Amino acid sequence: MTVLKGARERRVPAGGVELCVAELGDPGRPTVVLVHGYPDSKEVWSEVAARLAGRFHVVLYDVRGHGGSTAPRPSRGGYTLEKLTDDFLAVADAVSPGRPVHLVGHDWGSVQGWEFVTVRRTEGRIASFTSVSGPSLDHFGHWIAERLKRPTPRRAAQLLGQGAKSWYVYALHTPVLPELAWRGPLGTYWPGILCRVEKPPTGGYPTASLPRDAAHGAWLYRDNVRARLRHPRTDAYAHVPVQLVTPLKDAFLSERLSDGLERWVPRLTRRTLPARHWVPRTRPDLLAGWITEFVTAVEDGRPETAASGAGGKHADRFGGQLVLVTGAGSGIGRATALAFARAGARVVAVDRDAGAAARTAEQARDAGAPAAWAETADVSDAQAMEELAARVTAEYGVVDVLVNNAGIGLAGSFFDTTPEDWKRVLDVNLWGVVHGCRLFGRRMAERGQGGHIVNVVSASAYQPSRALPAYSTSKAAVLMLSQCLRAELAGRGIGVTAVCPGFVATGITSTARFAGVGDEEEARLRRRAARLYGLRGCPPEKVADAILDAVAHDRAVVAVTPEARAARLLSRFLPGVSRAVARVKPPL
Repeated sequence: MTVLKGARERRVPAGGVELCVAELGDPGRPTVVLVHGYPDSKEVWSEVAARLAGRFHVVLYDVRGHGGSTAPRPSRGGYTLEKLTDDFLAVADAVSPGRPVHLVGHDWGSVQGWEFVTVRRTEGRIASFTSVSGPSLDHFGHWIAERLKRPTPRRAAQLLGQGAKSWYVYALHTPVLPELAWRGPLGTYWPGILCRVEKPPTGGYPTASLPRDAAHGAWLYRDNVRARLRHPRTDAYAHVPVQLVTPLKDAFLSERLSDGLERWVPRLTRRTLPARHWVPRTRPDLLAGWITEFVTAVEDGRPETAASGAGGKHADRFGGQLVLVTGAGSGIGRATALAFARAGARVVAVDRDAGAAARTAEQARDAGAPAAWAETADVSDAQAMEELAARVTAEYGVVDVLVNNAGIGLAGSFFDTTPEDWKRVLDVNLWGVVHGCRLFGRRMAERGQGGHIVNVVSASAYQPSRALPAYSTSKAAVLMLSQCLRAELAGRGIGVTAVCPGFVATGITSTARFAGVGDEEEARLRRRAARLYGLRGCPPEKVADAILDAVAHDRAVVAVTPEARAARLLSRFLPGVSRAVARVKPPL
């Protein structure tokens, strides 16, 4: 029996077995069929199915020999891709007889899905396919053959790498031993192993049928892998739009397996995420969002949108994610919000200037964001940030990427800097980051599906200056906070990056405070600072690109400009020179 809450269950006969099928949602809506992998049952999809059920008719079924489905007799020859295709068509005919279904597969469910969308007899029964962590055996066979036929050091490394990752495939081809292991100690310890490695949410998975499922599922490999890899089909072209979801930390499959996949899939959307193999359990929010976006595009008759996705840099990584940027009304904040928008992210633009935030949100929508909202908040106000975090979570969801960018400038000698000056610069530059990390970071951690925090710091964090004691102190504190948080949150799948821009032409120079001078002299110094920064010629868009790269590659500290990188090298390897530079009086 299924443990999917609220599911309607039925039995579907197919090729000598009975398949256990569960349904959620309104049958009048588009049907999404979720196919599980090895050694799972349909319950691996419970978190994703619950999120899809409000929009679609969601169907899950246990593959033959798994969960509540019966097993073929004899086992040998009972799990071929041809028979699995028969099973899928039987389910599709039962749950959606007059309308094609949208197929989603994980692991061996994805391997099956590739077969379903590349054989002639399924044409017209499938509208789209989302593949997660499971290649086509035919495409895989050609991938191997090409690397053996035209070897290079890089291709040899790819073959060896995937060969090492596929150790379990060899083990499952041995007779009897896999069955004994799964029905014995491995079946007992597997849930604990999975929990320690993948850290999925608990509840209803794995099910009690795991040892039986895994023992039967060994025949998936024995009946299909060697035959297809040795003699892959040459007509394995996908006849539907395909969305490929690639976890970059998958211990079983190399991301290089999808190189050249466009040859076989004319309408291909690529998605990547920093996750391990069991994405349906560890990243259900993001995966459900991608499935929803893709299926909706196909249903609306926009296959070109489904195929191409967003056009900006890292669109495969950030499409559909929720990104919040503080200080988004201008400068680095606005450029960052727009860069994420071009990558297909949903954007929340936060600024204390409501009009500036609204303009950024509008530009983000024009740049390609599927949705963008403006929010007003002073990051130094703890209560305002509490309300902002509660409102954003309730209305838009848990933030996937947080960019703490809001900041103010303050120059002047230590003795000219008043306590009020210190309080103001620390409230915004340090406490604003603390509030953001605490409120939004806590929600990321509680959700348990990873995320990323970016704190925009400054090269002043590690390059002291006689003219910037308060500003440099605030930024040095944020740099240390970022590295402490990175250590604490690493085990929760949340990355933390400190970005140090250097001299960038932004509006901060026109609003910077200069301690110890009158209003007229402060205005002159602001104009001169803005002119000097402008002559440097580094636009905020360069920092925005660096931020997207840093999140995509989970970098700890990123110095953007040459002077920022040089200052970092001096602070680490020639601290005496760095201190000597600090004594130089700025040309203001």
